[in-house]
Amino acid sequence: MNSAVFAEEQYQAPQMGELAPYQDGPSLTEAVPTDEGIRLTWQDGQHTMLPLLWLRDHCACPACRHPQTRERLYLPLEDISETPAIELAGGHLYLTWQDGHESAFHSGWLYQRRPEAEIPTAVPSLTPWRDQFTPERIPHADFLTPDGEKAWLTAMLRDGLALITEGPLVEEEVSRLAERIGPQRATNFGSRFDVRSKPNPNNAAYTAVGLPLHIDLPNWRQPPDIQLLYCLQNEASGGQSLFADGARVVNALRQQDPEALKILSETAIDFRFQDDTHDISVREPVIKLDADGNLIEMRLNNWIRDTLHLPAPKMAAWYRAYRVLWQLFHSEAHQIEFTLLPGQMVAFDNRRVLHGRREFDPNSGARHLQGTYLDRDMLASKLRVLARTA
Repeated sequence: MNSAVFAEEQYQAPQMGELAPYQDGPSLTEAVPTDEGIRLTWQDGQHTMLPLLWLRDHCACPACRHPQTRERLYLPLEDISETPAIELAGGHLYLTWQDGHESAFHSGWLYQRRPEAEIPTAVPSLTPWRDQFTPERIPHADFLTPDGEKAWLTAMLRDGLALITEGPLVEEEVSRLAERIGPQRATNFGSRFDVRSKPNPNNAAYTAVGLPLHIDLPNWRQPPDIQLLYCLQNEASGGQSLFADGARVVNALRQQDPEALKILSETAIDFRFQDDTHDISVREPVIKLDADGNLIEMRLNNWIRDTLHLPAPKMAAWYRAYRVLWQLFHSEAHQIEFTLLPGQMVAFDNRRVLHGRREFDPNSGARHLQGTYLDRDMLASKLRVLARTA
């Protein structure tokens, strides 16, 4: 069976006849054909049942996986009913199919991917904020190292909010930091935008007024995932940054008023942004939950909420539920506040963590932030890549 190649991670590309590198795992001690497939048993007593088609589909030889990209070439369109010849050698599984095709499976690869095993992941689970939550603060110099970048990515994916501190006061630093992770997500405001008071604004962020808690761009089918805001100047009085965790607030709403949560998560409403060159709208609920009731995304943004197109009997109930949610978000129990200082960058999950600011006086000093967006997939991808070299 020297021509068979072991199944392994997609980013690895072994040569013909070479044992694919893979982490050690218990050796296979038994492989028994059954009506359901092949029953495998390992040295530690763990066992599993794998159908023949699954095994054929996961063959890693160069005929079934591209030898450089490791992308699948085999197409599993026909059932396999005839049991292949089975051999255990060196604790690994070798199969010879009826058409003469050979497949080899590393015992550790099979052990990790058996249906009963938990799928390993480097990406942390979303964790609602606890009482007295304080976001992680990673110095700029540390962020530029693999360990610091890993700490920032972990905090972002777990908490949805983290800061980089002690950064340089130079234009476009927000773009340079973002592009260490992935490409910037462009919107109708561009790929990178300036947040400061200016004449003839097309968005409330470009004024000096206070901004209640909100997410950005709820009028898009997929609002941006991660927002980065880099502070270059902040001498104005006022303008403190506000944040609240949607995951925490949804849990509180479920406890306090489950009917309000049901209304806000099941009733689609309209969001719309219009200016001289854009008219972007979508109809979605304010809260989106998964099948287990966990938060997928928030779409709370009062000034981009469009005309409420609901049957009259449902309007009063919707407004009541909306009021309860608004009060929870803006309560001291769920809101944190701090002043963003020059050289600091705050990043947050725009579809989970609501942000806002206090009103500021533009005559008291300059206030200038630069911002951009990233896709959450890029954060998770970078963390997985960093985990490979841990």
